[in-house]
Amino acid sequence: MSSGQAPEPPRVTEPRGSAESPEPKVAVGAFVFDRDGRVLLIERGRPPGVGLWTVPGGKVEAGETLAQAVAREVREETGLVVEVGALACVVEHMSEGYHYVILDYLARQIGGELAPASDVRAAKFFDADGLTQLPLTDGLAPLIQRARTSFAAWRTNS
Repeated sequence: MSSGQAPEPPRVTEPRGSAESPEPKVAVGAFVFDRDGRVLLIERGRPPGVGLWTVPGGKVEAGETLAQAVAREVREETGLVVEVGALACVVEHMSEGYHYVILDYLARQIGGELAPASDVRAAKFFDADGLTQLPLTDGLAPLIQRARTSFAAWRTNS
């Protein structure tokens, strides 16, 4: 290279993805707390994560807002009607065959009755002590604690 010329851009030597890499899908989840500060969890009945406990949620459907998707997923999976609050966190789950970008929101029950759907093995509210006995999805426990703190502030401000 002679002086006065811009250097060539670096070459990418490692692939950023492959033809087999799945496209990321946008999904939502809900940290639903009751008046006693217990969090609603579901036991997954379908892959990925069959048998693990997590927050209710799923893919965003075409034409719906994120808040609508949260409310729909909670209702479909648990029978509960919720008011959707602020964004609590964003997580990413990637493995062979799937890639989800999940926006988890705070929510509180405003109606409905707890009744797990057919794709959910169980749905139940848990206190902090009860969480220690459950097989949770990776990284969920600290997110629940952080969401619990945010929920307490939301509850006192509304």
